[in-house]
Order: sequence, then structure tokens, then C-alpha cells
Amino acid sequence: MVSVPFLVGVIASGPHWLHAPLFVAWLGLYLTAYPLLQSLKKNANRHRLYKWAAIYGTVALICLIPPVLGQISLLFFGPVLAGLLLVNIWHVRHKVERSLTNDLCAMLVFSLGGAAAYLIGGGHWDYGMAIVVLFSFLHFTGSTFFVKSVFRERTNKRWLMLTRMVHILLIIIPMVIGYPWMSLAYIYSAVRTFIYAGRTLRPMKVGIIEIIGAVQFLIWSVLL
Repeated sequence: MVSVPFLVGVIASGPHWLHAPLFVAWLGLYLTAYPLLQSLKKNANRHRLYKWAAIYGTVALICLIPPVLGQISLLFFGPVLAGLLLVNIWHVRHKVERSLTNDLCAMLVFSLGGAAAYLIGGGHWDYGMAIVVLFSFLHFTGSTFFVKSVFRERTNKRWLMLTRMVHILLIIIPMVIGYPWMSLAYIYSAVRTFIYAGRTLRPMKVGIIEIIGAVQFLIWSVLL
């Protein structure tokens, strides 16, 4: 999931050698946040979690130096990411980390990786960056609703109806904002949802479905 919006940002702006250290830094920051959030849970092995967080964090900071020197405005993402991390922390503290709000905040964090990649590739703080974030966020939103519809909420008829409505909106939104061809990138998600939502699926099958969805989304991003 971390790589999808990042690659969309690279595609939208053009590849640059700084994308390599930036991606490692971005992945490192994600891997740093995960054990830190896990450490907030009761009975967590905090010593082990802190050790890995320190390792990942060190790698991330080292790899972040070249991109920041090349594009100092990357630092503006810091406060935004910190704010979203606080939302995640609140949900973990209150033992509601599986809530939709928490999931969508996490998806927004992933999507911001696309904005950073777009900026490094020669993009600016412009409409193009917003589109990269939006399309990535829409893709992840569809995935979030779908996964819940085959696991925790598969017997919830209201949720299933909402999930189908969301996927219809995913196709309509690109048309409304002037990118009608990008609707093609969300057709797979809609078909997947209308076929499988509410059914019992094995985690491995869901994982394969999601991987296929991510790959086809990237392919459409390249072609369109």
C-alpha cells in the first residue's frame, strides 16, 4: 500500500534519482510508526518494539536527508503527518483502531506519499498534487470499504449498501472533476465489490484481489 501512491506521484511528475532515497525514507517512517503504535497496547513487548522503531527511524532519517536538501518544502508534510499520527494514537488508546475514521486517516497518510514523490519529481504545490492525493485516497477508500464488507461487516446490510454506493461514487467523482478517463481505474473495484461484498472469503483470496486491484490501478495511472 505504501508504494502505490508513491508510484502514482512518480508517474505524474516524472522519475528522479531522489525518488529512491525518498521511498526508502517513506517506507522507514511507516515501519517506525507501526511498532510505536503497537507499543501503546496493553502487554506489548515495548523493549523489542522500541528497538525496531529506532532502527527504522534511523534509516528513514538518513535517507530523508538528500530529498530534503533537494526540496526543502518536503518538511511541510511533517506537521500534517504528525496530526494524522495523533489521530491514530487516539484510536489505539481508546481501543477503536479498526474504526473507519482511523482507517481513512491511515489511507490519507499513504496518499501523501504520492504528494511527496510528485514534489520531488518536479511537481509543485498545485492542482496536480491534489489530484495525485485524491485519486490515491479514492483507491484506498474503496479498498477499506471492500475489506470490511467481507470480514467484520459482511453481515451488516447497511454497510454493504453503503459500500456499493461508495464504489459507484468512485466512478463518478473523476468525471465530475474533469478526469473522466480515470473512472476506468475504479471499475475493477466496483465489480469486485458487487460480486464479493457480504460473502465469506479467505484472507489470502482477499489479499490477492487487493494486489490485483493495486496493479491495475497503477497500470491505468500510467496509460491515462
